[in-house]
Amino acid sequence: MTKLDLSIVIVNYNTASLLDDCLSSIFKSTKPKNGIEVIVVDNASTDDSRKIVKKKYPDVYLIANKTNLGFAKANNLGVKQAKGRFLLFLNSDTVVNRFSLVKPLKYLRNHPSVGAVTIKLYLKNNQIDPDNHRGFPTPWAALTHFSGLSRLFPQSKVFNQYHLGYLNFDRIHPIPVAAGSFLLMPTALFHQLGGWDEAYFFYGEDIDLCFRLNQAGYKIIYYPKVSALHLKGASSGLRQETKKIAPANKANRLKVAKASVKAMEIFYQKFYADKYPFLLTYFVLLAIKIRGFFRLTKHRLI
Repeated sequence: MTKLDLSIVIVNYNTASLLDDCLSSIFKSTKPKNGIEVIVVDNASTDDSRKIVKKKYPDVYLIANKTNLGFAKANNLGVKQAKGRFLLFLNSDTVVNRFSLVKPLKYLRNHPSVGAVTIKLYLKNNQIDPDNHRGFPTPWAALTHFSGLSRLFPQSKVFNQYHLGYLNFDRIHPIPVAAGSFLLMPTALFHQLGGWDEAYFFYGEDIDLCFRLNQAGYKIIYYPKVSALHLKGASSGLRQETKKIAPANKANRLKVAKASVKAMEIFYQKFYADKYPFLLTYFVLLAIKIRGFFRLTKHRLI
């Protein structure tokens, strides 16, 4: 029996209408020769997500979690059911285009030194999603980003190492970090790396996986010849542009905001604490806590 080409894993949390659009776009798109399977891992949604999948997409494998396990753990559960040679981790708030699956998959097949491929993602305002084209959050990259220097000098190699604005977004090129919103990679390599790190609940897990991909000697490729729409932040409720599309209650916003701050701490302690001087590490972790305080305060007041 010929093995499936592609397993698409989608983690969903209370994004019923967006999930519907996402699945519809997948089944309308051009498929690879040996077919695809779609696995939806639902993190205890309270909306109609599960009903929509069961009623409209009977061929989708639905995993219905009793509690919200977070992004990393839910993705790992989905992979356990995957039968494809390649994995695509796709957000429920994305809408793919006709060739969004086959062209990056073909590129990945033809370049064995490449460990993962992502594509150009557009936001609702038609701007490119910068978080899908990133460098690693070194202390300097983080400082220039959060201080606003990267926005003042968007095409500077010195001041915009966070979003790599000096690179050509219309040409195929390697990047250190791609977002988990669209991340395509060989299934065997994913298992070799140990999967998603479940210490992360939400945010940061994609940077972690990309860091390990780079450590293993593989390239991550930004492939802008195809694109997809990304209605960013729908599950978290932290972003204003998708607040009306998929509203989230205050408790969920606070939980996600806490998780985003914790993710910064986990990543830095895991990969950078031994790399930089103790004093620098102390100030970085302090800055993370201060930023976290203001982020949580903001969402408590909304």
